[in-house]
Amino acid sequence: MPAGARARSLSAYVTSTGSFLPGPPIDNDQIEDILGLIDGRPSRLKSRILKANGIRTRHYAMDREHRTTHSNTELAVAAARHCMQASPVPMRSLRLLSCATTQGDLVIPGFGSMVQAGLGMPEVELHTTHGICSSGVMAIRAAVNSLRVGDQPNALVVVSELASRLFKHTRYEAAGGQFNMDFDAEFLRWMLSDGAGAWLLEREPRGRCLRVDWIRSYSHADSLPVCMSIGRPTDSTDGRSWQDFPTYAEAEAAGALLIRQDVRLLDHIVKLGVDGALRLIGEGLLDMQRLDHLLCHYSSHHFRSRIFDMLQMCGAGVPDEKWFTNLYTKGNTGCASILIMLDDFLKEGRAQPGETLLCVVPESGRFNMAYMHFTVVET
Repeated sequence: MPAGARARSLSAYVTSTGSFLPGPPIDNDQIEDILGLIDGRPSRLKSRILKANGIRTRHYAMDREHRTTHSNTELAVAAARHCMQASPVPMRSLRLLSCATTQGDLVIPGFGSMVQAGLGMPEVELHTTHGICSSGVMAIRAAVNSLRVGDQPNALVVVSELASRLFKHTRYEAAGGQFNMDFDAEFLRWMLSDGAGAWLLEREPRGRCLRVDWIRSYSHADSLPVCMSIGRPTDSTDGRSWQDFPTYAEAEAAGALLIRQDVRLLDHIVKLGVDGALRLIGEGLLDMQRLDHLLCHYSSHHFRSRIFDMLQMCGAGVPDEKWFTNLYTKGNTGCASILIMLDDFLKEGRAQPGETLLCVVPESGRFNMAYMHFTVVET
């Protein structure tokens, strides 16, 4: 068989999954006990934002004294070990490690290098993607492509987020506290939390597993402004990056180290996500009528109803019983969310041979929409 034909015939399968969430679940009344009160006063926005996002519990890798209980690397390593413990494949036989995070424990080296060292994996091919929510899908796609072209027989994808360190009350107080804080700077404090997920991919199926049918993504960075970021000052007319300030302390005082969400732009994410799904339907890749399960990383319950309604209006609706999410109990863990979500979904035993799954991951950083389609198979 010619090499090109052989490469086209190869497949990739998700044969094992794992996740790790640090500490006990934190309910809404406990959030400020962990993150702290800004200027000693309860937030006026907290209840409003939590009501919209619907999250009831989440996990933090930080205690009440603001001590980090698990580094981002340690979260990733724990999820990877849980994934591999559920598989007969020995860690030493892995050939590719593909990792993603929004921000690692260190600015450099790459996050994958730290995870490799934490796992003690020798001489493995290494890949790290950087971004926000869709960076996890980028790491998965890199692994899938490597298997499909025949470069590697297997790959471990590990994606982790540790956002809580950004939300300490002292971070906001250093930028002027409540007096200087706007809605965009506080919004994500009540949205994001910590956790890690891992998937093992193999070229051959093993037991009941998921065949990767296709992965697609559509970036709209050319047409919309930055929506979610770290590194820009509170003053929108100040065009400097955090690295342009004379000292890091001055960048912090200017609010350039706060994570921000331009909530006025968020309405675009629903339309773009639905537009991407309709494009896939038009290309013949996606048949919503034959879809069995939809796992969507919507960051807030507010968006779930809008996605549902817009799909219905376009004639591409998915019945409510086909939706699966763990947002309300596990929180929004950024780029790790979809890996943790699939792990929970599979552990519930819902996936039956022959069924299909669609995973949707919208990213609001500068708007990137990612889609993954799987079929359940059993050997």
